[in-house]
Amino acid sequence: MVYDALVLVSFGGPERPEDVLPFLQNVTRGRGVPPERLAEVAEHYMHFGGVSPINQQCRDLLAAIREDFAANGVDLPVYWGNRNWDPMLADTVARMRDDGITRALAFVTSAYGGYSSCRQYQEDIASARAAVGPDAPLIEKLRQFWDHPGFIEPHADAVRAALAQLDPAKRDSTRLVFTAHSVPMSAAATAGPHGGRYTAQMEEAARLVHAAAAPDLAYDLVWQSRSGPPQVPWLEPDVNDHLATLPEQGVTSVVVSPIGFVSDHLEVVWDLDTEALETAKQLGLDFVRAGTPGVDPRFVAMVRELVAERTAPDGERLRRRLGELPAWDTCPAVCCVPPARRP
Repeated sequence: MVYDALVLVSFGGPERPEDVLPFLQNVTRGRGVPPERLAEVAEHYMHFGGVSPINQQCRDLLAAIREDFAANGVDLPVYWGNRNWDPMLADTVARMRDDGITRALAFVTSAYGGYSSCRQYQEDIASARAAVGPDAPLIEKLRQFWDHPGFIEPHADAVRAALAQLDPAKRDSTRLVFTAHSVPMSAAATAGPHGGRYTAQMEEAARLVHAAAAPDLAYDLVWQSRSGPPQVPWLEPDVNDHLATLPEQGVTSVVVSPIGFVSDHLEVVWDLDTEALETAKQLGLDFVRAGTPGVDPRFVAMVRELVAERTAPDGERLRRRLGELPAWDTCPAVCCVPPARRP
């Protein structure tokens, strides 16, 4: 298959104080989130001048991908469009059409399967193409990359670097805590063709990073950044609630690794670097937050490798470990569609 562009697709974020509330309204439209919760989250952004880090992180990743493509002979222009804020994906797709692009690949800044982390991006792409019209380029999403070495290895190195900041005399009482974005339990149950894909992939990614970085330490996978109505059950425990249970277990130090994320955007720098850090201080826990892949060269090279994997001739497609077919063989069709909606 021949493709003539790559588009980076991300969540988006405000870059001015006056954009914060309209952005949050875009994010939560139709989800029944109370206005007081929006106001609370808006204050988180105001602590950073009303600017989300995510757009600059996308610009940095965009530049790194272009540089990596050029250095490795990949002749594909790279575009960027967001789900919730400028540059909006529909505007980017219109520009791609005007530039003569006919068939593109999409790299989404979310590693996992699940509705909001995968299938909704498929819907965003379809909506953007519909808004542009019949001349819109075809756009196919690259596969999930939750267990790709280009994602796992930077996370593992970040955990090692975080552990190096703690008192080595307390190593035996140090706990590794992986975090990811919580989702409604109903969404977790229906993620993937057989359900449970989001949590299963997260558990395996945590296991891989733990095995590579600190196999001697105990670890947990917990959740953060719940945003839905209070009556809807979401994945638990929350990271702050979990931290509160650790001192009674003899834990003195924690490294928190945001395994669910690819960059240090607001839900990392607020929910972990601000709220979880304050919780740890109140509990008397030594606390270090591990980094995310960002523009680590291995993560950037992974994007090129995913493109090469997708564009290889059918008989020579790269197989994932254990001989399994790449996840993208099923991803576009049924990966994250709830059972009642599957064809």
